Amino acid sequence: MRRTTAVCGTVLVALLSAACATSGQSETKQADQNAPASLSFWSTGGDDETAIFQKAADLYKQSHPNVTIKVQTLTWDDAYAKLLAAATSRSGPDILSGGMTWTIQFGARGAMVDLRKHGLDALKAQAQPAQWESAVSPDGSVYGVPLDMSTFALYYRKDLLDQAEVSPPRTWEELVTAIDKLRAAGVRKPYSQDWGNLDWIGYFNYLYQAGGSFYTPDCKPSLATPQAERALTYWADLYRKHGAPTATVEGSDALDTGTALVVAGSWIAKGIDVNKPKLKGKWAMTTLPAGPAGPTTFIGGRAIGVTSFSKYARIGADFVKFLYSDEAITAIVDEAKKRNLPFIPPRPDKVVSTSTFTPEQAQVFETSISTGKAAPGCPGWDESAGDVAKQLQSAILGKADVKTALAEAAKVMERNAG
Repeated sequence: MRRTTAVCGTVLVALLSAACATSGQSETKQADQNAPASLSFWSTGGDDETAIFQKAADLYKQSHPNVTIKVQTLTWDDAYAKLLAAATSRSGPDILSGGMTWTIQFGARGAMVDLRKHGLDALKAQAQPAQWESAVSPDGSVYGVPLDMSTFALYYRKDLLDQAEVSPPRTWEELVTAIDKLRAAGVRKPYSQDWGNLDWIGYFNYLYQAGGSFYTPDCKPSLATPQAERALTYWADLYRKHGAPTATVEGSDALDTGTALVVAGSWIAKGIDVNKPKLKGKWAMTTLPAGPAGPTTFIGGRAIGVTSFSKYARIGADFVKFLYSDEAITAIVDEAKKRNLPFIPPRPDKVVSTSTFTPEQAQVFETSISTGKAAPGCPGWDESAGDVAKQLQSAILGKADVKTALAEAAKVMERNAG
């Protein structure tokens, strides 16, 4: 649900290169902005998420009676392919949302409006800095802005930790010690990872907590470092030495079936008590254990932008700006609460004060987000992410040593950078 990388990235260049020659309509071809306007918004996610953004669109119409915005669902499975097709044909939505770096890739090939033309670079002051950096192109173009946020938490079974006389681990060292103590106390499933299991997103946390990164500030691959090696060694050891399952088990299912410590996405917190009523009162959550360089945790989410082939670019940009307003965020969160839907606004100041989660849960997410980092916004990352994950897996599964796996991952990133 919260993927930030495109599974269809390898077809990006082939489908969009032809679009460069027709990079968008001039201002003279834009529709009369004062006439009735009907805009389409393709929202990547589920139908419930479409409904919460439709609530914001309906609220926008109250102050803009000539504007109608219809929100349409694209599933994560096929959203990227559909958006690519729309960009190639120069027809489709006026507004789109998708993975955090998608709008960068589309915008670089002429399919998105640079929102700086409409003053939306001012939203930077309200956004989480690292997430804003992830959504903005390396050259500074603002083809999309963050729409929402997601992050990680460490979920744990209070009863099982009490049984083993273990406190929630706060560091890498405490995590492996806790796993060993839990196993010694008879807990058969001490630890598992859900979101990011055997994927680059899972490695992301350890990489940045070790003081590393995927790219240098000027977008050169940055995996040939001691920090990257230390991170991958530690992460691989969680599987190879400490028994983390390589098969992905959904976080609430893992807790329900007796796993004591589970690394999973923020969204599962909303549904555990509803979906697993026997766990009520038996579980809690905290931030991920911190590495040697600090507690940096991945921030996911979606970006939203306006297509260059829209007749209503100014209106679309104004609606995107509206989504950052207090009234829009309140309307979205209120509707999300009615649907028991997890939603974290793109504004850090609203993570706790306007939240679909309990205050305690929201505080955990606010802490994670305050030091968080988001997906790389460098050229070629979307095309590289899947193959990078395969190289990381090779180290975990014992098919390659750590240095070799990282070197091969860097080659993939270098190859796709141009």
